This record gives sequence, C-alpha cells and structure tokens, in this order.
Amino acid sequence: MNKYELVVVVSAKLEEEERAAEIEKVSNLVTRFGGTITDVEEWGKKKLAYEIQKMSEAYYYFIHFDTDNTDCPNEIEDQIRIMENVIRYLCVKVEA
Repeated sequence: MNKYELVVVVSAKLEEEERAAEIEKVSNLVTRFGGTITDVEEWGKKKLAYEIQKMSEAYYYFIHFDTDNTDCPNEIEDQIRIMENVIRYLCVKVEA
C-alpha cells in the first residue's frame, strides 16, 4: 500500500460551506479512484507567497491517503486541475 499526501489550496472567496463542499469533492475523487483517506487537516487561511488570480490569501487543506492503484494520483490531479475554486494542488508519494 502506497501512502500519499495531497495539498489543496482553495480560494479565500468561498464561504465555509462551499469550501467544505470542494474538499468533499476531492475526498470523493480519492475514494473513486481506489484510495483510502486516512486524515484530512485544515490548515486555515494563509497568506500566499505571491498573488494568484488576484488573491493574496487562500485556505490550505492537507489530505493523507493510501492506495494500491499507481494511477490514482494522476487521475486525482487530472480532475482537480479543472476544479474552478482550487487554485493550487500538489500530490506527493510518502517514502517509508
């Protein structure tokens, strides 16, 4: 079982319910492509290093998941890439 970490940066313009819905969509993508979520951390609103889409702040979420499917991270990234309210993301494999 491979372990992965996914960081999702969500627009600060969204209300709390809308942000929760976006993270729920990401969580559903993980499970749909064969992953098992082990932890979801909300890091809160942070200042960005540089402006993205005229925003200087955004909400950060950190999702840990396990999967045997080696295509899972690529499939997730393909779907997150087209999500309008996700301004940045990064998925990395955790080495044991």
